[in-house]
Amino acid sequence: MKARDLEPKNETIEQKVERLEKAIVERDSKIAERDATIQKLKDDVFALRRRLFGRSSERYIPQDPAQLSIAFDGLESLPEELEAQTQEIEVSYTRKKENKKQPIRNAIPEHIRREDVVIEPENIPEGSVRIGEEITEKLGYVPGEVYVIRTIRPKYALPRGGGIKIADLPSQVLPRSNAGASLLAHLLVSKYQDHLPFYRQLEIFKRQKIILAASTVNGWFADSVDLLRLLYETLKKEVLSSDYIQIDESTIPVMDEDHPGSTRKGYHWIVKSPVQNQLFFHYQQGSRAQKVVVELLHPFQGAVQSDAYGAYDIYENKKGVLLLGCMAHARRKFEIALKDDPERAKYALRIFRDLYAIEREAKEMELSHDAIKQLREEKSYPILKNFEKWLLENHSAVLPKSLIGKAISYTYNIYPRLARYVLDGRYNIDNNGAENGVRSLALGRKNYMFCGNNEAAERTAIIYSLLGTCKLAGVNPTEWLTDVLNRLPNHSVLRLSELLPGNWKPIEESN
Repeated sequence: MKARDLEPKNETIEQKVERLEKAIVERDSKIAERDATIQKLKDDVFALRRRLFGRSSERYIPQDPAQLSIAFDGLESLPEELEAQTQEIEVSYTRKKENKKQPIRNAIPEHIRREDVVIEPENIPEGSVRIGEEITEKLGYVPGEVYVIRTIRPKYALPRGGGIKIADLPSQVLPRSNAGASLLAHLLVSKYQDHLPFYRQLEIFKRQKIILAASTVNGWFADSVDLLRLLYETLKKEVLSSDYIQIDESTIPVMDEDHPGSTRKGYHWIVKSPVQNQLFFHYQQGSRAQKVVVELLHPFQGAVQSDAYGAYDIYENKKGVLLLGCMAHARRKFEIALKDDPERAKYALRIFRDLYAIEREAKEMELSHDAIKQLREEKSYPILKNFEKWLLENHSAVLPKSLIGKAISYTYNIYPRLARYVLDGRYNIDNNGAENGVRSLALGRKNYMFCGNNEAAERTAIIYSLLGTCKLAGVNPTEWLTDVLNRLPNHSVLRLSELLPGNWKPIEESN
């Protein structure tokens, strides 16, 4: 059949022209739609490549602050709780370049045991006198030693048939186990801070001819963490008693009981108190739903710093709660948009560069919180005001679905939250403190891959909380955990805060 046979019969020239014009319009529309789809896919690929291979630093280098304040007015209880620059600011701060010094090798600490190897020269002539020595020190290593703790209790037969006298056995960490506190601490720290799964540790023990069953070690883990649970609850209360917290959430794969052999995505919530320098992880059936954060933060009063996840939006209406944003998240959006609109993206990134430079200046000068607040009012706030005007002017000048459009919309929509950090010298410019706390979880996730069930994921949250707080407090986690496991069975529940890493003192220091 020829093409002309498909054409309507008796069609006039005008009708044919009209039909062809419609076909052309329809074709052009499809082409435009296809081009838009292609561009969107290109943008998505570019954004993904930036996330995977971009620079980790994310820095790009080629009126009245009181108006931001909120009187903590709002609803006493949320319904959810009841149910469950027009001109560019040329303020540029650059760090002074320091002359790079040659690296210096640190001296080996004196407390490390020395093992001497003496090498005498050969064929020393008779009558030679020793006038000194040359000493060269190098570090050696022997694998960790597993040893047996023998608790020997002599028994005495009392005179005149008075029976037998023997000392009471001290309280045991795990009464029905032959694992001591130091071994338990080693296993837990190796997995949850050094990210060495239990099965790898068992292989290491096997090379030392020590055979431990995986089920036995998993049982030790569960019982040890259950012993630490009350201490975790104490830590949780202390963090939430602060009036400034940071919050974030991260995924963790959990075995799906309904589909054996597969995993589902669970969520750990991390809450950090920058002032107390403590944090905790929270796991509630692996959910990321808003009801989890509502229940978690129900008693909290103060400032909450987070990313722009919608679950936190309700706290704009909560009396006694002030929402703070994360400048780092906004900066990433513009870093991704560099290829899409270099001129606008570079301008925004210069703003972020200057704001962060002011923060570095405050840190390097070791200013007090009041002095930091004053510095921000004088230098940061004018930049923020002009940046807000620039966002407003450019918001309608870009395509909403473009990368630069998304960056501007994201930043403008949460701008009051982003700027509120100038209200208090204790507040941070971003939420990186909480995000850094998630790193241990992300590293562990790559090694042990998943949690066996919700109970295991909850126990993981407990141990990550305690070891993470040890890291913040600069406490040796193995020493702390060994001591605390030994003391917990006899320690008063009314004085559990004494054992938290920031308050902890070994027994010999606390006596």
